[in-house]
Amino acid sequence: MPASDTSLPPLTAAETYDLDEQVGFLLRRATQRHLAIFAQGITDLTPTQFAALAKLCALGAVSQNALGRATAMDAATIKGVVDRLRTKALVISAPDPEDQRRVLLKPTAKGWDLYEALAPMATQITEDTLAPLNDAEKTIFTLLLKKLV
Repeated sequence: MPASDTSLPPLTAAETYDLDEQVGFLLRRATQRHLAIFAQGITDLTPTQFAALAKLCALGAVSQNALGRATAMDAATIKGVVDRLRTKALVISAPDPEDQRRVLLKPTAKGWDLYEALAPMATQITEDTLAPLNDAEKTIFTLLLKKLV
């Protein structure tokens, strides 16, 4: 007579998978929190528009392609962002003096002024986003995020 199998049946996905513990879900929830804080603090620009303007002010005149790479935006996204910044008169484009086939973007005086006015608020938004963490946790969290990207 064969021995009876007393092992338990395997657990189902519903029994083993907990969405609340998944990194993608947690990152999305943290991003939603950050975006809500951003929207309360900076109403003139979207987060992607602010990122593009901030990076453009940091880099100086660059191509749209280079700006997209520097801000981790694909070609279609950066084009839309730059178009909206251009419409707001925050960015202008001009031929590259070294290569007339290439167009460079640069912030206008209005763009620089807005960036200078909003940068302290952007810093505060980061602080507010990380407010539940103590100083050591903030440092570790930021380091770990940088490791993931």
